[in-house]
Amino acid sequence: MPPNKDYYTVLGVPSSASQDDIKKAFRKLAKQYHPDANASDPRAADRFKEISEANNVLGDAEKRKQYDDMRRLGAFGGFGGSRSGSRPGPGSRASGAAGGPTIDFDGFDVGGLGGLGDLFGSMFGGGARGGASGRRVAPEQGQSVETTLEVPFRVAALGGKVPVEVELVEQCATCNGNGAKPGTQLRMCQECSGRGTISFGQGGFAVNRPCPACLGRGQVANDRCPTCQGAGEMRVKRKLVVTIPSGADTGSKVRLKGQGGRGANGGPPGDFVVNLQVQPDRFFTREGLDAVAKVPINIAQATLGSKISVKTFAGKKVTVRIPAGTPVGKRFRVRGQGIEKDGTRGDLIIEVSVTVPEKLTEEQERMMKEFAASGGMKY
Repeated sequence: MPPNKDYYTVLGVPSSASQDDIKKAFRKLAKQYHPDANASDPRAADRFKEISEANNVLGDAEKRKQYDDMRRLGAFGGFGGSRSGSRPGPGSRASGAAGGPTIDFDGFDVGGLGGLGDLFGSMFGGGARGGASGRRVAPEQGQSVETTLEVPFRVAALGGKVPVEVELVEQCATCNGNGAKPGTQLRMCQECSGRGTISFGQGGFAVNRPCPACLGRGQVANDRCPTCQGAGEMRVKRKLVVTIPSGADTGSKVRLKGQGGRGANGGPPGDFVVNLQVQPDRFFTREGLDAVAKVPINIAQATLGSKISVKTFAGKKVTVRIPAGTPVGKRFRVRGQGIEKDGTRGDLIIEVSVTVPEKLTEEQERMMKEFAASGGMKY
């Protein structure tokens, strides 16, 4: 794909798309244009290469950030055009068309991010992947995954363990990421001559990008791996247990180091980041570290006074004295029975509401009328 084609346009997503949106778009397009499903359409293979390349960059958060930085600076605006006959070496100096100047991208600093050559090299695979030429295969960190987890109010308040299932993209264990059926041979990619990258240029500029034929490996399989169908990676489901700290609230994050996708070529695994969404409770609400419970009492209790027993969210019973003449919405504070976080504990706040009976017995009605009459009310 010539660099003047926008990767976001290739996948049909806006530049503000989330990583999940990009993954969904890629899966949909890959299924639609996979060569095995379009044997009679030779253009489908080219389209499949385009979307695979776009996903190779946008599907990786770090590569996407670098791509966006250069995209905002217009770095791709001048790189459109047909493929150059020249193939730049591993360095960042790129020769343009015949007679054109040689541009040293390392001489351009991009907002403190380093030279353009560094960015191009890290994003488009310059020296990062090994091919038939014998270059060292660099370790790659595994995929880091971020998800949202709904947690019951009481689990968030007290802390606890919650099981969760996560879907990750990992190097295929059958072929170890090379895309070949075990026991079969790999051959040098004819498209890139085993380099893993190909060069495009126009005027005096050129840029390397991963070879779409071998996905930057420099080698292609004679027989595809039956597990991953030659992709070298698989989506796998993994069950994890997330430890929720006491006092967690909506927006809190829990990071499980090394519990993300498995690293490739001996690289470290990614992380699993959980954004907590606390579910409402039918009885308690939260105000900071204070737990608020609305407790109904009847007219007699509010008028004459009473004692009520309330169970805290931790399951402990406490007794609260309701004085005579308590109004609706009156709050009573029980010290030290709230939510604990980082060694600090809040209080339990009991807010009373007065319930009115829908129906009275004859005796109750008579007594209520006598009570009203004593206050000057007439019926």
